[in-house]
Amino acid sequence: MTLAFKITSDVAPEIDHPSEEKLISGTPEFTTWSLEETEDQFTGIWQSTPGKWHVTYDEWEYFNILEGHSVLTDADGTEFQLHAGDRMVIRPGFTGTWEVLETTRKDYVIRIFA
Repeated sequence: MTLAFKITSDVAPEIDHPSEEKLISGTPEFTTWSLEETEDQFTGIWQSTPGKWHVTYDEWEYFNILEGHSVLTDADGTEFQLHAGDRMVIRPGFTGTWEVLETTRKDYVIRIFA
């Protein structure tokens, strides 16, 4: 069993977009470099171009903003300004919006709880 791995440029990115029913504004494009996946955990690097969309979290996520500027807003209207160096945990049940103002890149760990 490998206990560690090195992040390399050998990982092919996956390109995606928010679904039409979630999209609020813009034409954001998501680029994801999946580094490790198991039944209940995902790690990688995610990047998005500007735009705004609805988010709902059924999982737990920790992330670290590597570059860019985004605003995460919860259902009550509380805004979290996210810049390089900011770290956050989002718990299951979070609903709100994610708005990318400047192309944003983050590394993340997502944990699914059954």
